[in-house]
Amino acid sequence: MKEHQSEIPHYLQIKDQLQARITLGELQTGDKLPSERELCTIFSTTRGTVRESLAQLEATGAIYRADRRGWFVTPERLWLDPTQNTNFHRLCQEQGRVARTALLSAEKTTVPHDVMQPLALSPSDKIYLLRRVRYADDRAICYCENHCLPERVPELLRRDLNGSLTEIYQQHYNLTYHKMHLSFYPTALPHNAAAALGAMVGLPALLLRRLNYDQQGRILDFDIEYWRHDSLRIEVDTQM
Repeated sequence: MKEHQSEIPHYLQIKDQLQARITLGELQTGDKLPSERELCTIFSTTRGTVRESLAQLEATGAIYRADRRGWFVTPERLWLDPTQNTNFHRLCQEQGRVARTALLSAEKTTVPHDVMQPLALSPSDKIYLLRRVRYADDRAICYCENHCLPERVPELLRRDLNGSLTEIYQQHYNLTYHKMHLSFYPTALPHNAAAALGAMVGLPALLLRRLNYDQQGRILDFDIEYWRHDSLRIEVDTQM
C-alpha cells in the first residue's frame, strides 16, 4: 500500500487530500483555503507543488481563485434548462441565490463582424452594444455582450441597464422573449472576459451564443456570454 502511495505524484496526493476535506464538509462552500505558504508547511512541500495541486482542483471546479484574496471552495453551480424561457435574475431567485448585473459599458456602434449574420445586418448597420457582468451571491460568474437593435428598442441607452433586459423590454417596449436559438461549447476565457470576471486569461469557460426572438417571431437581440466553467450546469428533459 505504501509503495502504491509513493508512486502517486505529491501534487496529486495533496489534491486528493484537499478534495476529501471538501467532500466531507470540512471545507464548505465559500470557505477560504489556507494560504499557499501555509499549505507548503502543512504538506512539507514546495510552492510549485502546492500550486499544481490547486490548479488541478480549479480545473475540476472544486475551488476558485479570487484575485489577491486567495483560494475558495466553489459554490454550487446554477442549473440551466435552455428550453425554458427565463432570465438570469429569475434563475438565481428560483435557486436561492442573489443575482446582480453590473454594466461595464454601453454604446451605439457599427455591428461587429461575428454577429452580422445572426442579426441579418449589413456592415454599415448600427447596434447597441452592452458589456455587462453577472454576479451570483457577489461572485462574478458571467461576462456578457448584448447586441440590441436600435429600431426595436429606441433610446435603450437611457435606461438603467444594471439589471434585467427582459424586464426593460417588457416595461418600456412591450416586447417579450418568446423563443431562441442557443449554441454552447467549452472554450477558454479571452482577455476581455477574464478581466471582467477577475480570472486568468485562458481559464476554461462555457461560451453561450443566443439569438432571441420576440412574441411575433422577429429577431430581438443577440447575446454572447462567457460563463466560468465552475458556475453552470445544463440540464434538459426530453420526451420520447
